[in-house]
This record gives sequence, C-alpha cells and structure tokens, in this order.
Amino acid sequence: MIPRISRGNALHESTPSFEPVLAMLVLSRKRDERIVIGDNIVITVVEVRGDKVRLGIEAPAEVPVHRQEVLEAMRRGSESQPKAPPTAG
Repeated sequence: MIPRISRGNALHESTPSFEPVLAMLVLSRKRDERIVIGDNIVITVVEVRGDKVRLGIEAPAEVPVHRQEVLEAMRRGSESQPKAPPTAG
C-alpha cells in the first residue's frame, strides 16, 4: 500500500490496520542538489528536463539499487523459474 501524500515538505504517514506504518519524506531539490540517506547513500539531482528527472546514486556495492519496474520484472522472472531440486551433500 502506498501512503497518501499531501502537499509540502513533510513526513506523511498512512497506518492501515493490516500493515506496518509506511512513511514517505517528500523533498524539493534543484539540479546538483543532494539527498543523503544514512551515512553512505547520496542521491544527486543530475538533470531536470520537462517531466523527467535524472538522478545519480552513490551507494556501497552491497546495497542493491534498481528502478521499481526492473525490480518487479526480476521478481516475476524468479517466480516463474522452476525450483532446482535439492542436492545431496
């Protein structure tokens, strides 16, 4: 479930009874401005052109970074692959 977002730069929460609390921080950024997540992830607005925004993401190699549609396709692909039989060890 995606939380409801109102206008402005603030933290907004949605608390459905069947899921943990979801939160989204909504920020405004201009070209070359950054957002820092934790101590080791930096997101930079590289370019804004029309309705598209190019982001640069600096993150440790062990942190997977994917576009949502790519991640969903990867998940669908792994679900459709047959499971390998267990090997004797």
